[in-house]
Amino acid sequence: MSVNFLFPDKTNFTPDMSETARYLGYRRTTPPDAEVSALMQKAASEMLAAMKPQAVFEIYDLSVVECRDNGVSKPPYEPTDQVVSIPPSDYSTTVTLRFADVTLHSRDLGRNLAGCSKVALLAATIGPQVDALIRRHSSLDPVYASILQATGAMFIEELVDLVNEEIKKIAAAEGLKTKPRYSPGFGDVPLQVQKDFFRLLPCTRIGLTLMDTLIMAPEKSVTAFVGIGG
Repeated sequence: MSVNFLFPDKTNFTPDMSETARYLGYRRTTPPDAEVSALMQKAASEMLAAMKPQAVFEIYDLSVVECRDNGVSKPPYEPTDQVVSIPPSDYSTTVTLRFADVTLHSRDLGRNLAGCSKVALLAATIGPQVDALIRRHSSLDPVYASILQATGAMFIEELVDLVNEEIKKIAAAEGLKTKPRYSPGFGDVPLQVQKDFFRLLPCTRIGLTLMDTLIMAPEKSVTAFVGIGG
């Protein structure tokens, strides 16, 4: 399938103050006071004006195979499609996933993608202007900067939700459904997989860069797998 770009209009975004409050550590039983709520509204308005939401995704055929782990330490990531033969025994089960030219061993992602025949790889960002906005306030007003950080987390999640909806539409057209998204760095999926996202997807076309530390720039960016199956 061809690469899909998404450049949503900012009018598609509705700031979720309860989500921002959650990122700030507030609970539903103890919501922010009036002063903090006003700062959250200000941060949402300021960031909405500054951000540049962009995303890209592509869908690949997926193979999910369970196999036995013989107890020998084996990296969760293989750079080739080579299949390792492991003799049957009573050892624990691991899961091998293959898409594009990538082979990945992961119990956690394997559980997430169980029953899927395809997987979407997505990358999304709300732009470097957001990083600049947060940096500008970090030294002058750390409290407001932390509110901006939470606001950025809220907006990038909203952007990824929009990308998810596009993937769901494609899946539904084939009579399929999607699984909850899963990002590199969670569970037993190594951050090293970020390199495959940047190799397979034209991330630079949406302004995304992968640093040597495997952290993305701009900061408010996300990569994720979305499983597609019956």
